[in-house]
Amino acid sequence: MRQFVRFGISGLVGLAADMGVLYLAMALGSGYYFGRLLSFLSAVWVTWRLNRRFTFQATPSAWREWWRYLTVTMGGGVINLGAYMGLLQVLPETDWAPAIGVAAGSLAGMAFNFISAKYFVFRKS
Repeated sequence: MRQFVRFGISGLVGLAADMGVLYLAMALGSGYYFGRLLSFLSAVWVTWRLNRRFTFQATPSAWREWWRYLTVTMGGGVINLGAYMGLLQVLPETDWAPAIGVAAGSLAGMAFNFISAKYFVFRKS
């Protein structure tokens, strides 16, 4: 349970990074989808760093671990981005629609990402 709470805290920091990068990218002229790709990759990097140290106290090769984390997070990313894109189709076009989509997508992919991180990326030898 402690790991799951820490994973959630790391996820909240990642969510803030995700939204910040998305709105910055949109302010610089990207659309909802290209901006979301950039913000998603930024959030993956932030959460990997936090989960590596704060949640799972990992010690194996960081480079190899990064690629495993990115790979499994892509599964959660499909869930995440599906929820984001679906909500953008049904929500009215407002300044807050992308933020609602990012938050809902993050929640939708969280369980998949936690299980994948715990048992594949940060597993104990």
